[in-house]
Amino acid sequence: MLRRGVALVGQTVQQTMKAQNLVRMQGFSASASQSTEEVNFEIKKGGKRLKGAEFEELVLASISGEDKTQIPKSAFDVLLKEYDELQTESSDYKDKYKRSLAETENVRRRGVKQTDDAKVFAIQSFCKDLLEVSDILDIAVKSVKPEELESGGRALKDLFEGVSMTRTVLAKTFSKHGLVSVDPTNEKFDPNLHEAVFQIPSANAKQPVGHIEVCTKIGYSLKERPIRPAQVGVVSQ
Repeated sequence: MLRRGVALVGQTVQQTMKAQNLVRMQGFSASASQSTEEVNFEIKKGGKRLKGAEFEELVLASISGEDKTQIPKSAFDVLLKEYDELQTESSDYKDKYKRSLAETENVRRRGVKQTDDAKVFAIQSFCKDLLEVSDILDIAVKSVKPEELESGGRALKDLFEGVSMTRTVLAKTFSKHGLVSVDPTNEKFDPNLHEAVFQIPSANAKQPVGHIEVCTKIGYSLKERPIRPAQVGVVSQ
């Protein structure tokens, strides 16, 4: 009788353990099936990104049970994808911002240069008109020979000195405003700076071919910018 009772108790314990294992397996399967269920999260709605609080509310609403700390992996995947997109957008915006800054700086520099040029060359037209006056004064001074001054009397000398002084003052005024004369005699001919009015055969010239033998009318430049080319005679073959 004792042996039969012990055997019966052993069978009961084994059946109980099997039942417990079965319950555990079923519970594990249920949790596993729940964990494998994926929810498709969207961080954008209507083409606009959700706010952080809105996305958090969306994720928490998808979690069943009281434990809200287990965030679904799909939610993390959405955040990672969105992070990469934001990084790309940030890089694009930064590049556009730098280009805009560079373009703005170029525009500013061009504006400053144009303003400075306008200030410097505002008198260019006026200077060109005065050059004719300077040419006439030069012709007047060079047309009087020394012997004529000696025999011309006091009046001619005073007139000559007055014209010479006027030419000197005008030349100083030109220099003060950056207007300087250019005499390219003996220099190489440059069509951008000189105007060839005639040619001189090399047999009759002292300069090599392509150089300026005679300057018949001097040129002028304003702040190193030519405003009137010099009229010259060029040595030819």
